[in-house]
Amino acid sequence: MKLPIAIFLSLTTATAVASQESERNIIRISTDNTDLILETGPNNRLYQTYLGPRLLNEEDHKNLSWHHYAGTDGAVSTRGWEAYSTSGNEDFFEPALGITHADGNMTTYLYYVSSSQEPVEGGTHTRINLKDDKYPVEVTLNYVAYPKENVIKTWTDISHHEKKPIAMWQYASAMLYFNEPEYWLTEFSSDWAREGQLSSQQLQPGKKVIDTKLGSRAAMHAEPFFEIGLDGPVREHSGEVLMGTLGWTGNFRFTFEVDNVGYLRVIPGINPYASTYELKAGDTFTTPEFIFTLSCDGTGQGSRNLHDWARRYSLKDGKGQRMTLLNNWENTSFNFDQERLASLMKEAKDLGVDMFLLDDGWFGNKYPRSNDRAGLGDWEPTKEKLPGGIAALVKSADDAGVKFGIWIEPEMVNPKSELYEKHPDWAIELPNRDTYYYRHQLVLDLSNPKVQDYVFGVVDRIMTENPEVAYFKWDCNSPITNIFSPYSKDRQGQLYIDHVRGLYNILRRVKEKYPDLPMMLCAGGGGRCDYEALKYFTEFWCSDNTDPIERIYIQWGFSQFFPAKAMAAHVTSWNRNTSVKFRTDVAAMCRLGFDIGLHELSADELDYCRQAVANWNRLQPAVMDGDQYRLVSPYATNHAAIEFVDKSKEKAVLFAYNLSPRFQEKLTAVKLQGLDPQRKYLVKEINLMPGTKSGFAFDGKTFSGDYLMKVGLEVLTRCHNSSSVIELTAM
Repeated sequence: MKLPIAIFLSLTTATAVASQESERNIIRISTDNTDLILETGPNNRLYQTYLGPRLLNEEDHKNLSWHHYAGTDGAVSTRGWEAYSTSGNEDFFEPALGITHADGNMTTYLYYVSSSQEPVEGGTHTRINLKDDKYPVEVTLNYVAYPKENVIKTWTDISHHEKKPIAMWQYASAMLYFNEPEYWLTEFSSDWAREGQLSSQQLQPGKKVIDTKLGSRAAMHAEPFFEIGLDGPVREHSGEVLMGTLGWTGNFRFTFEVDNVGYLRVIPGINPYASTYELKAGDTFTTPEFIFTLSCDGTGQGSRNLHDWARRYSLKDGKGQRMTLLNNWENTSFNFDQERLASLMKEAKDLGVDMFLLDDGWFGNKYPRSNDRAGLGDWEPTKEKLPGGIAALVKSADDAGVKFGIWIEPEMVNPKSELYEKHPDWAIELPNRDTYYYRHQLVLDLSNPKVQDYVFGVVDRIMTENPEVAYFKWDCNSPITNIFSPYSKDRQGQLYIDHVRGLYNILRRVKEKYPDLPMMLCAGGGGRCDYEALKYFTEFWCSDNTDPIERIYIQWGFSQFFPAKAMAAHVTSWNRNTSVKFRTDVAAMCRLGFDIGLHELSADELDYCRQAVANWNRLQPAVMDGDQYRLVSPYATNHAAIEFVDKSKEKAVLFAYNLSPRFQEKLTAVKLQGLDPQRKYLVKEINLMPGTKSGFAFDGKTFSGDYLMKVGLEVLTRCHNSSSVIELTAM
């Protein structure tokens, strides 16, 4: 079988002794567009010699040398770009691994032992085994390269056989190096209702750190992804850019360090804050996956790389269809009963969506969930509201002709709940200080196996009793507060990590028993958005902020790393100063849903929404599974334009938005991308309000793909808060 990646590997096992001269081992990890080349030095340690565009001459990798970047900085001793640098060695900068051994020694040196490769779905898995020569500590570096998608994911396995546990206080997923004249970082800051906000800066000598210490709702203030411009500031359509993201639903840290001679090292991983981890002999510590792509054609191409990779290999049901829905939250809040919900299900059918989603407020009896101060943890339907329970709701949905989905927040507990009264020790809470409540709730201790069983049981019981339930919205509204685990006792340094691993144990069990169950990942908005969690969720909720103007910025940011299929957006009444059409056209760039009372809509608005749902369903192959092109940035202009092209180039959809144009500002045509230049395309404006016609001169005309990409369409206007959706069909 011919492997899809050319990797030059030595299968020779070398004795790990620093003083012994060893043969040269060159390890090439390649995609169709990128080479990562590692080499052992004369000291038998492993160094990065190259990371960049793929070398076309298969022999050129042999001209690279580990000492190319060593000894040129006047350092006390010679150093190179060690692939997984450790504490206490001759390198005076941030290490990837820090260990205190059983005897108190804090130094570690890793020497090459062996390497191997094997084909995996979509690519090749390379393992490189390293070992300390003084302590029985072993490290395996893992790289999976996906040639077609130009994506590499990497993680590290750490184990030992010392007589007593070792203390790990640094354990990065990877370490990458660059040598360029300058480096420009784009980061994605966040907060409730303003997630995914882009900002850029030039990296200067020293360290820039992006991290979070929130525990559960970990991405509330910083998102777990970044971009590095390697030939100037990050650009959309040109330039070399590294785009990286960490698959970890807990505390993360990205360290960017420019050293004394201008080299950059990038170190992604779990944030070791308050997390010195005690590793027992024989156990293996596996770091999260770091996923990255290196694009020479700007962030647009990098995003398309990641989108394709995610749909094929990481996102749950990444190749399947998505359901449209009607949610009740903005319409009813906590105030509903069985009859009201049954009526809303009929509205969902009338709207033309696939599903009705019941949000918060359906559970609790001793402490009914009538607000956010009580009931979390007691996942029994409130008899006063829902005398027929979930079963009656499922039947009402079936009678209405739609599917039924339900909201849960199973990782949390209100002190005012039966669960807390029975099991106060299941909550993360300090035993000797006043308790601080975030949103009147506490986080359950998922490091405790009994708690894991309970949380899994929330889903399992609902599904066992009501197998027709078609969807879960899984929320997580609180970071970890009052940081103490009754279960962990004297191992509090492991809480942040074991808590997240406990979450994965739960989600793994849910997926194994209910493999086809769609679930939305929600965390008070976009407080969780990583590719490890998305192995178990079909989509995530980008933000509680559904103002369409703000959503354009939020969705623009998230689209850098996530395909439209992974992002959920709803039409609501957040900004009543914008039209229903504008709100719907913005939400239609993601998995489309509605969270609005249909009684608020006029007859024309309701007809428009029905038409938009039908169009969205028809165009799923382009919007959900096609290539995305961000054409006009809201950060740089008073407009935005995003295009989706299906893989066959038969169909494309252009979304254009006018935000706050200046008086008589210059408007330019939007040049499309990704079309077949030789084919003709019929251009038609869709999602028009009933009784209106397109005002564009190009509507209904035919143009070549070449014309549309070089000349473009004059689709932007000076009308504030307005939108246009253009469908292009190959003739």
